[in-house]
Amino acid sequence: MMRGRVLGALATGDWLKPPLMTFAAALMTGGTLLALVLLFITAHGTLDAFGRPLGTDFSSFWTAGRMALQGQAALAYDWDALFALQRQTHGVAIYFPWSYPPVFLLVAAALAALPYGPALLLWQAASLTGALAMAWRIVPSSRTLLLALGFPAVLICLGHGQTGFLTAMLLVGGVLALSRHDVLAGVLFGLLVYKPQFGLLLPFVLAADGRWRTIVAAAATGFALVALTMAIWGWPVWQAFLDSIPLTRTVAFEAGDTGFEKFQSVFAIVRMWGGSVPSAYVAQGAMTAAVLAVSVLIWRSGAAPRLKGAALLTGTLLSSPYVLDYDLVVFGLALAMFAAHGLERGFMRWEKTLLAFGWFAPLVARSLGGLLHLPVGLAAMTAVFVSIALRVLHERHAGAAAAAVADTARVSSETATARL
Repeated sequence: MMRGRVLGALATGDWLKPPLMTFAAALMTGGTLLALVLLFITAHGTLDAFGRPLGTDFSSFWTAGRMALQGQAALAYDWDALFALQRQTHGVAIYFPWSYPPVFLLVAAALAALPYGPALLLWQAASLTGALAMAWRIVPSSRTLLLALGFPAVLICLGHGQTGFLTAMLLVGGVLALSRHDVLAGVLFGLLVYKPQFGLLLPFVLAADGRWRTIVAAAATGFALVALTMAIWGWPVWQAFLDSIPLTRTVAFEAGDTGFEKFQSVFAIVRMWGGSVPSAYVAQGAMTAAVLAVSVLIWRSGAAPRLKGAALLTGTLLSSPYVLDYDLVVFGLALAMFAAHGLERGFMRWEKTLLAFGWFAPLVARSLGGLLHLPVGLAAMTAVFVSIALRVLHERHAGAAAAAVADTARVSSETATARL
C-alpha cells in the first residue's frame, strides 16, 4: 500500500509543492554563493586554495586572448606556447587547452584587455545575468529567478568560468525571438558559431518550421564573424585551429583525459563503460539521428512554441558527443520552458517528477558518473526529451479529437436547421 502511495505521488507530482521548490532552490543558491565566497576569500593571487587558477577553464580564455592581443593568435592553439603563458601567469604547472574556433578569440581578447581577476568577474557576471534574463522572459517571477540561480549547473559553470551561460542566453534568446523577430533570432543563432557542435539541429528544425529568413541571417552572421577574424588575424589562425583539432579530439575527448564523468553524452558513456571509440561514435550517431528526426517532427507538428523550444534545447545537448556538465545550463532553461507550458495547460502524469529529476541531476551527474559510472545527466535529458515528445503527441491527438467533436456538433446543428 505504501509503495502504491509513493508511486501515485510521483506520478501525479503532488509531492512537488511550491514551498519545497523554494526551499531546495534557496538551499542550493546559498550553497553556491557560500562556495564562491570561500573560493575567493581563500585565494592568493590568481590561485584558489587548492592551487588551481580561479575559474580553472577561464585561464585558457584569458591567456589565449592575451596572445591574440599580442599579435600571436595562432599560437593560442600551440599547447606548449599556451602552457608557458599560463605557467607565467599563475606560477603553477596546470594546463588548460584552448580549443574554441577563432571567432571566440574576439571575446577572449576583449576579456584579456583587463587583469585576470576583473576579467573573470566581468565574464561571469555578464554571462550569468544574460542567462537569468532569459529565465525571467520564460516565466517572469521571483521564484523562477531563484530556481534558475539555484540550478546546480550554475555552480559548475561559475566554478569553471565556462561558456554555459552565454550558450544558453543565445539559444534561448533565438528561440524566444522567433515569434516576432526572425532575423534577430538568426543573428543570435549565428553567434553560436563558437560552439559548432551545438548547431546541428538548428538548420533542420528551422527549415521544418519554414524559417528561411532566420536560416539566412544565422549563416550570414557566422560568415561575418569568420571574415572578421580573418581580417584581424589572417588565415594562419584558422589553419592553426584546424591543425589542432586531431590532437584535441584524441587527447581531450576520445582518450578521456578531461574525464568521461564530466561529459554528458552517449559517446562518453560508452567510453566510460569500456566501449571502443568506433562503437561510441556509432552509439552517438544513433542517438543524434533519433533526436534529429523527433525534433523535426515536433517543429513540423504545430506544437506550442514552448514545447518546440524545450525540445530544441534538450535535443541540442543530446545530439552532440561533446557536452560537458557546465553546458547543462541550457538544459535548465529547457526545463523552464517545459514547466511554463505545464503551468499554462496543466501537467500530465510524471511530468512534474521528471522536471524535478532534471533540476537535481547536474548536482550528482559528475560524482555518480565517476564513482558508479551512472549516466545521470544523460538519463535526465533523455527522459525529459521523451516526455516533451509524448506531450506534443498527446496534445496533437487531443486537438484532433476536439476538432472532430466540433465538426460533429456543426453538422448536427446544420442538419437540425435544415429540418426546420
